[in-house]
Amino acid sequence: MKLILTREVAGLGLAGDVVDVADGYGRNFLVPRGAAIQWTKGAEKQIVQIKRSRDAREIRDLSHAREIKADLEKLSITLEARAGKDGRLFGSVTTGDVAAAVKSAGGPLIDKKRIQLPGHIKTTGAHVVVVDLHPDVVASIPLNVTAV
Repeated sequence: MKLILTREVAGLGLAGDVVDVADGYGRNFLVPRGAAIQWTKGAEKQIVQIKRSRDAREIRDLSHAREIKADLEKLSITLEARAGKDGRLFGSVTTGDVAAAVKSAGGPLIDKKRIQLPGHIKTTGAHVVVVDLHPDVVASIPLNVTAV
């Protein structure tokens, strides 16, 4: 079965890649989860658009990664979350929450898949979040979680 990936699939490819997979894997796993679409001549035109959006989010090279790291480490990120009296959060902070907080603090758009949390953040206070920008470049971002 020939498919066009709409997002990155570990061990298979990146968004916009055309892949051949077993019929059952494509029909029962990739397509229902939105990770791929059936390849047709009409869908072939979407590959350019998918790759263009992937390239906009992707870090181009080592020097670009270093620039983003410098921008991220300048930021002071505060994330507001609902918490009880003792400072325990109702739920936990997710990578999506951190990515949105970076963007709202004036930082660059970061793919939430690149963010690594130090375990589950379930309390208010200061935490350090790691962002893998490039195999050679890792940024550490101070994150202050406050109660709403």
